[in-house]
Amino acid sequence: MPRRLRFLTYNVHSCFGTDRKLDPGRVAAVIGECQPDIIALQEVDVGRARSAGMDQAQMIAAHLRMEAEFHPALHLKEEKYGDAVLTALPMRLVKADALPSCGEPRGALWVEIDFAGVKLQVIDTHLGLRGSERIRQATALLGPGWLGAIRQPDSRVILAGDLNAIARSTTYKLLAGQLKDVTSLCNLKPRPTFPSRLPLLRLDHIFVGDGIGASACRVHSSALARVASDHLPVLAELEVQPNARPTEKGLQPAYGESFPPLP
Repeated sequence: MPRRLRFLTYNVHSCFGTDRKLDPGRVAAVIGECQPDIIALQEVDVGRARSAGMDQAQMIAAHLRMEAEFHPALHLKEEKYGDAVLTALPMRLVKADALPSCGEPRGALWVEIDFAGVKLQVIDTHLGLRGSERIRQATALLGPGWLGAIRQPDSRVILAGDLNAIARSTTYKLLAGQLKDVTSLCNLKPRPTFPSRLPLLRLDHIFVGDGIGASACRVHSSALARVASDHLPVLAELEVQPNARPTEKGLQPAYGESFPPLP
């Protein structure tokens, strides 16, 4: 039987809300409304003067009683800015590296998470603003240094983040040619995620590989979410198929097994 897992991706805009207030606790509260097991964050500040030197990855993780892995796509002296994965499940870093960039530096973070004895390969990324740049970055993610390196038959792949790409784009089509968009698995009309107050574009995506289905997916647009960041988070309820030979005592997820279906 597949096991349910709640996965969320969220561009937190350095925890500056649409009201220009800096508030990591508010971002953590938005995430708490969704009760995810695994969270992929983008635009996270660590030690930056503009955000009062906060370690936002650790602050949000502490609010949620989770652990965090952080990768700085941008690293200037002591100031860092990049992506983070948060979870209360056992997690180890596999790879954190730059992606081909011609403007602002971009990168990706790859962690392995043990979910009920299944190895989840989670890749969190934030792609560039130029179309040609995003194509190179997506091609790199599909190549031997990233997704192409995952050979284990019992591995399960999730790739998520702010792709700065809509469904008509070449970048999206490259990724959708190798992975499955969770909205298509749920037969849902995709909803926009940006800007949060009046969403017009779907820039934030969750893709999954073989062995993972989806029973529900939605853009979380609570009153708090509309002000906490300039993006809205995307929440998916995934169905993870067990290994061919499941372990006798699997690790349990932090939340998802006891939740009712998403509306």
